[in-house]
Amino acid sequence: MSIRRLPGEGWLALLGGGEFSFGETLEADRAWLARTPPGAVGFVPTASGSTDYGHHFATYLDKNFERQVRVVPIYRGRDARRGKNLERIEASAAIYLGGGVTDHLLDTLAESPAIAAMAKQLAAGGVFVAIAAAAQALGVQARSLLDRRTVAGLGWLPGGVIEPNFDPGHDRRLRELMAAPGVEWGLGLPAGCAVLLGPAGAVERVGTSFLLEDAEGDLNVLQ
Repeated sequence: MSIRRLPGEGWLALLGGGEFSFGETLEADRAWLARTPPGAVGFVPTASGSTDYGHHFATYLDKNFERQVRVVPIYRGRDARRGKNLERIEASAAIYLGGGVTDHLLDTLAESPAIAAMAKQLAAGGVFVAIAAAAQALGVQARSLLDRRTVAGLGWLPGGVIEPNFDPGHDRRLRELMAAPGVEWGLGLPAGCAVLLGPAGAVERVGTSFLLEDAEGDLNVLQ
């Protein structure tokens, strides 16, 4: 079974996690930046709600890649409807959705004009990056960090779910997500690893990630 994503000409980068301040995502970031045209990267801090996250990420990207970051300040539902933020999304060379709490990201972005603008960018050839909890939120299902129940994701990965910060020796959480309705495949993304999904089914890997095609099946290295 092939991994599926929203159709379009852009690249969707799924990062398993890791501390960028410690250099743990350097190779993953190098991969998606290689696909990114000149211009500022739009950083969306929704999942964390932190005003400092974007500042630290901007320092990191400037120091290591000489790339500029502009924060797209979406923290609440009304921010996801604000015209100025939609303009910021449209003007970004890439969109980077930061990690944090899956529930907050879904509550804020689901069915919003902001997520529609991001999907439009991806379809038109843009680069979209999601790390950790943000990557999980793109699946058809996600795990609530508040009560551990399964909740509907954004659906950018038809039939698919993501388990970030994945340890193949402890795959229970991924298997639980696989058992949710409408799930056909699951991707385990360890910290520091990434899977980049391009147009026409293109797939690029950074590090070793894992694919599960049945909740009770064998866990396989993604080829």
